[in-house]
Amino acid sequence: DVQLVESGGGSVQAGGSPTVSCEVSGYIYSSLCVGWFRQTPGKEREGVAAISARSITYYADSVKGRFTISRDNAKNTLHLEMTDLKPEDTAMYYCAADPWGDCSGGHWDPSKFPPRNSYRGQGTQVTVS
Repeated sequence: DVQLVESGGGSVQAGGSPTVSCEVSGYIYSSLCVGWFRQTPGKEREGVAAISARSITYYADSVKGRFTISRDNAKNTLHLEMTDLKPEDTAMYYCAADPWGDCSGGHWDPSKFPPRNSYRGQGTQVTVS
């Protein structure tokens, strides 16, 4: 079975710079498009960032310039470094893995990430105050 386990997050002050991480098992990690989406009760799910099997990165406009996504194929891990956090970044952050490793062929759409056939973690809460 494919498993995704998130870590990091927690409560941070506005302007803080936490990192959330995800460990993936049960799949050829290097072949996956992996990324993060977030959700807050009462709001639509929002794709945050993704990185393709070829390490091409994609970001939602709301986080561009503040968040950095990276992957370590040797350790099957994914990281999201967040800086200059704002209260509106408060959400449950989920890791997702899409077997189509090219992240929609370069046409990554944060409103459609992750796709239905993706694998997802249980999430980690980030609260900004």
